Amino acid sequence: MESGHLRQVYAEVLDEIDAGGFGLPADGDLTAEQIVAHLAANDELMIEATEAVLAGSTFAYYDLETIHRPQLDAMVSEYGGLSGLTELFRTTSANLCDLVERLGLAEQTPVETHLREGFALVVDEVLPWERTLDLHQRVHLPAHLEQLRALRAAPVRRPVTRPVPTDGPAHPG
Repeated sequence: MESGHLRQVYAEVLDEIDAGGFGLPADGDLTAEQIVAHLAANDELMIEATEAVLAGSTFAYYDLETIHRPQLDAMVSEYGGLSGLTELFRTTSANLCDLVERLGLAEQTPVETHLREGFALVVDEVLPWERTLDLHQRVHLPAHLEQLRALRAAPVRRPVTRPVPTDGPAHPG
């Protein structure tokens, strides 16, 4: 598998993250920090799977474990927020692309794959690793890119401030 398109999609996501200015998500949705934590954690899983494929080992790829909020929140805290997570994501995405370039014929290796992207994509089967990587670049990354764009379009919620009463009676008298 050629990594050019994968690198391009990663660059688009990183450009969006670098642009910043994210508002708060709707109730129940992920914050920008949580999205980037999820992407970095997922890359780490894909790196493990790709290394196993290159080594000729069997491997099962589970994306489901990276979406639990307590783990994402722990990553946000561990990496100090969006800036630290973005650097982690730059590293994981570059590492995955580098490994993908080394796959050659191993890209056809069957890998037990379990992933879920909302209701748009549910995979629970053995796929050639190349197919899973293709789903990652065509479905997974673009879905999170759209989430980030939506957070930029969302207004930044600021606390409501009320004027402080000046000298004078509290009630007209």
